[in-house]
Amino acid sequence: MMGPAHSLSGAAAWLGVGAAAAASGHPMPWPVLVVGALICAGAALAPDLDHKSATISRAFGPLSRGLCEVVDKLSYAVYKATRSPRDARRSGGHRTLTHTWLWAVLIGAGSSAVAVGFDRWGVLAILFVHLVLAVEGLLWRAARMSSDVLVWLLGATSAWILAGVLDEPGNGAGWLFTGPGQEYLWLGLPVLLGALVHDIGDALTVSGCPVLWPLPIAGKRWYAVGPPKMMRFRAGSWVELKVLMPVFMLLGGMGGAAALGFI
Repeated sequence: MMGPAHSLSGAAAWLGVGAAAAASGHPMPWPVLVVGALICAGAALAPDLDHKSATISRAFGPLSRGLCEVVDKLSYAVYKATRSPRDARRSGGHRTLTHTWLWAVLIGAGSSAVAVGFDRWGVLAILFVHLVLAVEGLLWRAARMSSDVLVWLLGATSAWILAGVLDEPGNGAGWLFTGPGQEYLWLGLPVLLGALVHDIGDALTVSGCPVLWPLPIAGKRWYAVGPPKMMRFRAGSWVELKVLMPVFMLLGGMGGAAALGFI
């Protein structure tokens, strides 16, 4: 899928988690719901770090473009080293390592470690990166028309404000994990969810997605998971733009309303 659809699906997924939490009698504080949805929207773009033309490659200028090239080469190297005789030959690393459940778990755990280990500055870094990505994904037309510096300033300002809101008593710094020193440990969850939602979205497209690597399936290490081919669509097609994106917005709105107790 394309960047806007990935971001919308990520935000909708976290709002759905919020609705489920409320239904189970453990509602999220509203700042956790909002911040988690924004982080998840940004994290839903991150697996495309292996693609030099993806939205994330433009998000942070030369830094993200260089990182995308490095991740592409790393992913390709891992693919070549682990492919089975039945896996196809390929010339790049797109939709390999960063599009797996293992990568999602590692990036989520890493985010939690940064948030806990570096305290407020770690939280600010996670918020800044994912808020910039969320702007690039959810407001992609406006982001492309404005300068990178303005998007970065918006991300930095929003990160500072939201971190301050979360720090207020009862607003969610210690949500879910309540032990001493575990504040913000939950920040890795929307990062993990966003990456998985990205993979599921890509699995719906023509090429599928090797989300279950390294588990062998049908003699392949990099088996492209997906529905029957007649149910798949091309990235950027009318199905994605005219059907899935409105569905994501509807589901996100319903999830948010349920999470906040309006329905």
